Amino acid sequence: MYDLLKRAFDIIVALLCLTVGLPVYLIIILAIVIDDPGNPFFIQERIGLNGRAFHMIKLRTMYSDADRHKSELMGENEYDCVHFKMKNDPRVTKVGYFLRATSLDEISQAVNLLTGTMSVIGPRPFVPSEQAQLPDDRLCVKPGLSCYWQITDTTKMSYDEQLELDYKYIRERGIWTDVKIILKTIKHVFNSENC
Repeated sequence: MYDLLKRAFDIIVALLCLTVGLPVYLIIILAIVIDDPGNPFFIQERIGLNGRAFHMIKLRTMYSDADRHKSELMGENEYDCVHFKMKNDPRVTKVGYFLRATSLDEISQAVNLLTGTMSVIGPRPFVPSEQAQLPDDRLCVKPGLSCYWQITDTTKMSYDEQLELDYKYIRERGIWTDVKIILKTIKHVFNSENC
């Protein structure tokens, strides 16, 4: 029953994002292209449920040539984990900072929700090289837009603590757990420190 309800909720959220949010979606796409010409979408291979690869779609928040400069910034990684992230990444555009602060860059992942490759709530999906450094048993549930990682300040946690958040969700997953994370995600997005 939980899996059916979760899938139905994913489809409803995806359809709402793609229909009700369409005017906002088009404005954001236009702003991205004006700020930095190029494809407004960022499409990247990620590893999902049971180790299956899929293409995650996000609205682009970085300059078009961002990947070429990643190696130059690796020493600035603020995470003690397998993925790279820095607070003031110079590759992020002006529009990109706003999209990240409001999580609006995630709206295009509604397509992933519709195709069933992602869920609203679930562990973070990593690129193949990052997932190769992580245990495969974290892939026993569908990856999501938000989970315990997104509502916790992971920059202050170790790799083991971050991984434990994935296992925490796997152990506790259920309707009320998902509802709790959704509410905390909304609160986190509107927190003044993130905007």
